[in-house]
Amino acid sequence: MHLSIIIPAFNEARLIERSLQSVSVSISANQQSSFTSEIIVVDNNSTDKTAELARQAGAQVVYEPINQIGRARNAGAAHATGEWLLFLDADSLLSPDLLTNILRVIESGEYVGCGSTLRMDGLPWWANLTLQLWTCASVLFRWAAGALVVCRRDAFQEVGGFDQDLYALDEIRLSKQLKQWGRRHGLQFRVLTGHPLETSSRKVSLYSGREIAAQIFRIFLLPKKTLQDKKHLSVWYDGRR
Repeated sequence: MHLSIIIPAFNEARLIERSLQSVSVSISANQQSSFTSEIIVVDNNSTDKTAELARQAGAQVVYEPINQIGRARNAGAAHATGEWLLFLDADSLLSPDLLTNILRVIESGEYVGCGSTLRMDGLPWWANLTLQLWTCASVLFRWAAGALVVCRRDAFQEVGGFDQDLYALDEIRLSKQLKQWGRRHGLQFRVLTGHPLETSSRKVSLYSGREIAAQIFRIFLLPKKTLQDKKHLSVWYDGRR
């Protein structure tokens, strides 16, 4: 089995090396498993040294000029050669134990894909509560968080990949489509809970609680208008790092 690990990155020079190191350590720790891998970083029109640092770390680098997370993920998938795709955010750290669980899902032959619960350190109470609510919804509805999505390549291609009409939360739509594809083929989609993915809590320090709350409420009140126009999604696209 060949696994393609795809990391979309926009101006991630501060974090990309640590993320890639976590991937390398996790792969080395799972050498007993019968899989090969490739690491693809998608430079999503960065203006810093993201691409240079990724190449120095040994990753393949693909360039996507249009700044959109779903488009960057799809660009990486288009260059991937693996039967399975693992999408990892550049501000997240893959652990050996989590990769072990992912490989078990793949090797079981019972799943179309999986996601993972998240861990963020140093959150204020309101952000921690928000994360807990998301975790409950993610596990209950089997929605993968965008920080980690794993799926079969053939299923990904047949459902059309990440929806490029959406500038955020496209991972939820993909999760729904993968579940539907899985049902037709007798396969499940699950969210792993044993070893939560460590991901950055930087948005909480870069944005005020009021800004984040306003973003969330706008998505709930005007989902289509908000999610299809990145000017309404400042928390994702205004470039704060």
